[in-house]
Amino acid sequence: MKTEREFFSSSAMPWRAGPQPGTSEKILSRNELDPEILTRLVRWEPGLDTSPSGLIRHEWVEEVYLLEGSLHDLTLDETFSAGHFAARPPRMPHGPYRTSEGCVMLEIRYRP
Repeated sequence: MKTEREFFSSSAMPWRAGPQPGTSEKILSRNELDPEILTRLVRWEPGLDTSPSGLIRHEWVEEVYLLEGSLHDLTLDETFSAGHFAARPPRMPHGPYRTSEGCVMLEIRYRP
């Protein structure tokens, strides 16, 4: 299970380097026994392009809500902006992505 936390201000948390170059994150909650299972804010810097990594797949459910900026899906050739939402089951291919202006998203991961 994710760590129990009552309301707190995420604005007081510092941004830390994310696992991918060009990203930073604020981990809001995490399952310490399964660290891929988390809720976080993730920020992509302007100009980030994930195409060198190809399609993205992972073993958890992922829900993403764009809070700021925009993200261009290179496979779909479609741009998504603040207010767009995605729900992805395990192993669903998605991306790669490019963002010219950068973006901030809320990401929630869990296992089915």
